[in-house]
Amino acid sequence: MDRLLYILIYPPLWLLSKLPFPILYLLSDFIFILVYHILGYRKKTVLDNLKLVFPDKSLDELLRIRKAFFRHFCDILVETIKAFTISEKEIKKRFLISNPEILDAYFAADRSVFLMAGHYGNWEWSGILNKFIPHQGLAVYKPLRNQHLDALVKKIRGRFGGIIASNKKIVTKLYRMHKKGINTLTYILSDQTPKLNAYKYRDTFLGVDVPMFTGTEELAKRLDFSVIYLRVEKKKRGYYEVTLVPIADNPKKYPDYTITRKFFDALENQIQERPEYYLWSHKRWKHRLK
Repeated sequence: MDRLLYILIYPPLWLLSKLPFPILYLLSDFIFILVYHILGYRKKTVLDNLKLVFPDKSLDELLRIRKAFFRHFCDILVETIKAFTISEKEIKKRFLISNPEILDAYFAADRSVFLMAGHYGNWEWSGILNKFIPHQGLAVYKPLRNQHLDALVKKIRGRFGGIIASNKKIVTKLYRMHKKGINTLTYILSDQTPKLNAYKYRDTFLGVDVPMFTGTEELAKRLDFSVIYLRVEKKKRGYYEVTLVPIADNPKKYPDYTITRKFFDALENQIQERPEYYLWSHKRWKHRLK
């Protein structure tokens, strides 16, 4: 059954990925009508999240943000499909790093780096970062139950030479590479919700008290890796600009959870500026204090 699902899904998605961007964005417009106006996919969840973190905004403003979010969300879907076959030249034009020299400095100093990122802008095109630097790129992901689809996800995200490591194996892999003297750049989506029985720290995210994922900070301290915030801005449809914002060059010197707090401060600033580009459809605040 798993293999059959893979056979049914992969060929049409691959064919769709060969379409030019203007056609894919027409498809995105159609998906938006289907998802937003017909199916109403998670519209209530999105509005509930927006009401929770923006209590001072009017209902009209919240509804505007919700609608803009779903338009962006549908763009992310087709951009993820495009990642199947997009060329290195094309994606480098569309996912541009404004200050790559920062990474060169870390490499020259023989330091590995953690990139802390949020579900903001486009997180699916981050695999191209590996082509901008001499570090070995890695990305952390949660494996899928379907082994064939899991292999497909790894193949797509690792197209440009990055190593795709599961959240359960990344620590071992980084330790081994660190002992071999291999400089690494590890991308971790750090705004995820930890399990209730596994978190160590709570703090506010957009004014709401929730458990915080602290694994990136803990690993950075154990391995003495520098930490950078990956600020992704959507400039226009299909074009993103990435700015590398240093958070901690010597993480062991920081009090516990300070690095995590700095990451969430940076992410919150972006969300306040353009809230429609954050992933409001997931239940990030489900474990909040009542």
